[in-house]
Amino acid sequence: MRAAEAIDVVTCRVPGKINLDLNVGPLREDGFHELSTVYHAVSIYDRVSVQPADDWSVVVTGPYADRVPTDDTNLALVAAKTLARRRPRGSRLVPVTIEIDKQIPVAGGMAGGSADAAAALLACRELWGMDNVENDLLEHIGASLGSDIPFLMHGGTAIGTGRGEQITPVLARGELHWVLWAGEGLALSTPTVYAECDRLREEAGIEVPDPEPNGELMTALRRMDAEEVAKHLRNDLQDAAISLQPVLAEVLEAGSELGALGGLVSGSGPTVAFLVGSQAEAIDLSVGLAANGPVGDILRATGPVPGTQIVQNRVPPPPPVPPRPGPVGPVPG
Repeated sequence: MRAAEAIDVVTCRVPGKINLDLNVGPLREDGFHELSTVYHAVSIYDRVSVQPADDWSVVVTGPYADRVPTDDTNLALVAAKTLARRRPRGSRLVPVTIEIDKQIPVAGGMAGGSADAAAALLACRELWGMDNVENDLLEHIGASLGSDIPFLMHGGTAIGTGRGEQITPVLARGELHWVLWAGEGLALSTPTVYAECDRLREEAGIEVPDPEPNGELMTALRRMDAEEVAKHLRNDLQDAAISLQPVLAEVLEAGSELGALGGLVSGSGPTVAFLVGSQAEAIDLSVGLAANGPVGDILRATGPVPGTQIVQNRVPPPPPVPPRPGPVGPVPG
C-alpha cells in the first residue's frame, strides 16, 4: 500500500447479492433474528470512488441516484467516518468526497447500501494508507454497520450465520445465470419486512425453529447444477414481501410461466431473481418479462463473482520539471 499523500483517488467495484436460501429463525434479545442464509454475489456492480476533499460529502450518479441519500445517513459516508476513528494516534486524516455510480437497485433486497459501505471502507483504507487495519478488522467494522457488509467484502457464495455477519465460504465451481426484476418505484424497508414476517408467523401460530443450512442446496452448489439449485431456492421473507407488495406474486408467476428454472424474492425484496440454464435462456426470459410481466427494470447477471475490489488507485503525476537553462554564449551581431 502506498502512502496516503501519494494517492488522489481510489475506486472500488462492488457487487450486489441475492440470497439463495434465507432461513429466518427466532427473534434475538438484540432485536435481530437468528439467520442461516446462503449469500451469492452477482455481476450487478456499483463503483465507489473516494478522493481527498475539504469536507465530507457524497455524490451519486446512475439510474437509481435519486433514491440514495447524500446526507449524513448515507451508509458509505457513515462507514468512512467510522474507519477514520480507527486511525493511528497522531496520523493525518483527510476528509473525502465519496462518488457512487449506483447500478444496484435501491431498497431492493440486493444490499446496495451495504455494498457501497463495503467499497468505501476498502477505498478509504487505501487512500489513507491505513496498513494497521487488517481485513478482519475491516470486516468487524463493517459488521457493526450492516449484517451484509462482511459478505460483500468476500463475494463468491457463502453461508451467513448469526444475524448474517458470520461468513463461511461455500465451495461452488461454475456459473449460474440470473434474470433480475426490479419494480419501478417499489421499495421495501428491511425492518418492515421482518416485522411483517413475525406478524404472519404469529397469526398462523408457527413455532420458529433455529435456522440451519440446506444440505441439498450445498450439494447442488458444489456441482453448480442449475436445475438442482433451483429446486432448493428458499426465502422465509418472501411471503412477507408479497403481503406488502402483492405485485411480486405476479412477477414470480410470470417468470415461472416463461420458463425460469426457479425464482424467489431476493432478501427482503422487492427485487425478484430468476434462475435460468444459460445466457441464451436469460435473454429469452428478459424479453418475455419485458413484454408480458409487470413493469420493471430487467437486469441479467451471473454469479458467483468476487467481492469488493480496488479497480483504480491513481497517483497524481509529478509536477513538470522546468527546462534547464542552456549555456549562455555570445550574442550574434
